Amino acid sequence: MANVKNEKKYDVYGIGNALVDMEFEVEADFLKSAGIEKGLMTLVDESRQMEIINTLHGIQHKRSCGGSAANTMIAVSQFGGKSFYSCKVASDEVGDFYFKDLMDNGVDTNLSSSSLESGITGKCIVLITPDADRTMNTFLGITQTFSAKELIEENIKNSHYLYIEGYLVASPTGKEAAIKAKKTAEAHNVKTALTFSDVNMVTYFSEGLGEMIGGGVDLLFCNESEAYAYTKTNTVAEAATALKKIAKSFAITLGPKGAFLFDGEKEIYVVTTPVEAVDTNGAGDLFAGAFLYAINSGIAFPEAAKLGCMASSLLVTQFGARLRREQAIEVKSRAL
Repeated sequence: MANVKNEKKYDVYGIGNALVDMEFEVEADFLKSAGIEKGLMTLVDESRQMEIINTLHGIQHKRSCGGSAANTMIAVSQFGGKSFYSCKVASDEVGDFYFKDLMDNGVDTNLSSSSLESGITGKCIVLITPDADRTMNTFLGITQTFSAKELIEENIKNSHYLYIEGYLVASPTGKEAAIKAKKTAEAHNVKTALTFSDVNMVTYFSEGLGEMIGGGVDLLFCNESEAYAYTKTNTVAEAATALKKIAKSFAITLGPKGAFLFDGEKEIYVVTTPVEAVDTNGAGDLFAGAFLYAINSGIAFPEAAKLGCMASSLLVTQFGARLRREQAIEVKSRAL
């Protein structure tokens, strides 16, 4: 594959829900007592989110600008690529924090300090249990009104890939924005990538995801559970056969088992080194970011997945949804 990084301004243009992540270490018993479904992302209103925060007694880690696609765009930047992120935050303290954190991580954005609207910036409580599983309760806030107005079409055209976060399917205007962005990309020969994001999105919004996928995407990211839920299958081989009907290529992450890939011609299985995980939050987002960086640098699918697996394996051994830039650079030097 030829290296084409210099032909366009951005490697990846991402769209998704802007959420400030607040991560807590908790015991599994807390989830039961609070009535929280373990291992899933659940949408809640602000009062319910505050109720959970007020009853938390776990260890809190530093907050960060997040949301699935934001984590992926930051990863692209950390590995040395150029990314753009369209999102929506409010003109509150949390929104100002989000905008600055995005800028500090080298990601260009539609946001500006003068363009933020009044409202409440979305927040996500990430609850990490001793088995390293992550459970999320999300108040979308103003990002629920993310729409086509937040798209910068000229920058979509000037990107190699458009990356769509599946979480957008839960908002009517977000879904419409995703569909419009995809049409813009396709009209200008920009490749399209989509992540299913969470098994709840697949379970409850499968029809909407189908609308976002439309006639198909160039690259699909999902984990094993999401693949099974969307295709209504029970094995990776069966899921792969079904996914080939909607995606020219795809990556199914398999947690500690590695990843299963289809590059458009052949199936590839990449094994990862087992590690002692403490926090799996953001692992799939990081895999996607590393993978997108690599294929935009002319690297083939197996080596791109190797980079993604190595980065994710390091991430899950520490708390937080992203690596430090120096960690990303070190992983890249070992993987490529």
